Amino acid sequence: MTGVVVLGSTGSIGRQTLDVIRRLRGRFRVVGLAAGENHTLLEDQVHEFRPSLVWCANERRHMELKAASGRPDTRWAPMTEMAAHPEADIVVVATSGVAGLEPTLAALEAGKAVALANKEVLVMAGSVVTRTAAQHGGQIRPVDSEHSAIWQCLWGEDPGTVERLILTASGGAFRDRTPEELERVTPAEALRHPTWHMGRKITIDSATLLNKGLEAIEARWLFDVPLERIEVVLHRESIVHSLVEFRDGSVKAQLGEPDMRLPIQIALTYPERVPLDATPRLDLAKLGALHFAPPDFKRYPCLQIALQAGRAGGTAPAALVAADEVAVEAFLCGDIPFTAIARVLSNTLERHTNVSEPSLVQIQEAAAAAREEAQRQVARWSGRASSRRR
Repeated sequence: MTGVVVLGSTGSIGRQTLDVIRRLRGRFRVVGLAAGENHTLLEDQVHEFRPSLVWCANERRHMELKAASGRPDTRWAPMTEMAAHPEADIVVVATSGVAGLEPTLAALEAGKAVALANKEVLVMAGSVVTRTAAQHGGQIRPVDSEHSAIWQCLWGEDPGTVERLILTASGGAFRDRTPEELERVTPAEALRHPTWHMGRKITIDSATLLNKGLEAIEARWLFDVPLERIEVVLHRESIVHSLVEFRDGSVKAQLGEPDMRLPIQIALTYPERVPLDATPRLDLAKLGALHFAPPDFKRYPCLQIALQAGRAGGTAPAALVAADEVAVEAFLCGDIPFTAIARVLSNTLERHTNVSEPSLVQIQEAAAAAREEAQRQVARWSGRASSRRR
């Protein structure tokens, strides 16, 4: 059986990964599970899948998790150790943010296949991550529906014939709101995505379309295509998951009902395609029509900011990722309005000193500095808001 480690097992992608493994019982063995604060769900997962390695944000829960596994040899292991473990064949990186970077590098250095669902890893350190994979024989298999679609379209094709990559975007929760209405939206409204059920941060990033800018940067590293040849189109039905245009003018697209279990399963079973009975089948006649439109940068300034950071390269994308983590959390906590997210990102990047060809240490330092600057921006905004209320 194929040994699998799932990092971020209690999040949306982690839960769906375990659902796929559950449906393909007998094909995979769960070697390790790692999660954050959702100890109750992690305990249930450990009880069901009986991994030999566990990790969560609270190390004091170790004995409870070990007891739940029913295995005397279950032990506490950091995510980097888990990712490089000899019994792990595939490492699913379903954590969000910076936390996924070091485990991804550890897995690739050990020659593992990494099913990558963490946008920030390649956005922050694409050159380091892809170089590590090439040097050690590791493999990156994209899990995001958009990148999985492009990956599938490229199977059997000569990469040199690719003219353009086209990423589709639903437009998020506020695609029909006016700019004036966006000033007053609440976190609860922003978390109601019209199509996908995702974690809190990525749902907010979808509402700002920052996620699509991150995906464009990620695609640049995954498929070795310059950012200038990667485009974003709005597609509210979320049926066409992305497209590839070739130099002869032909365009290939991958279509399917919006269900993350399909790209997860493809990443786990590649190069095979195995039945996934739980996935609803696409009925184009019933669907009737598909719609596409260019993104409005006035409505989605975060998309433009992300693309600018991607074009700048160096440590700018790492600074963007760190600032976004701070800004999104501040919005969710009610410290800044929705429209201030873009302003925090823009102001942070304006103060960032870019390093063009950074080492991993310089990337991490840039992220830390940007996080501090973004926190200062949030504090200034909160201070101004308090003064206005008085």
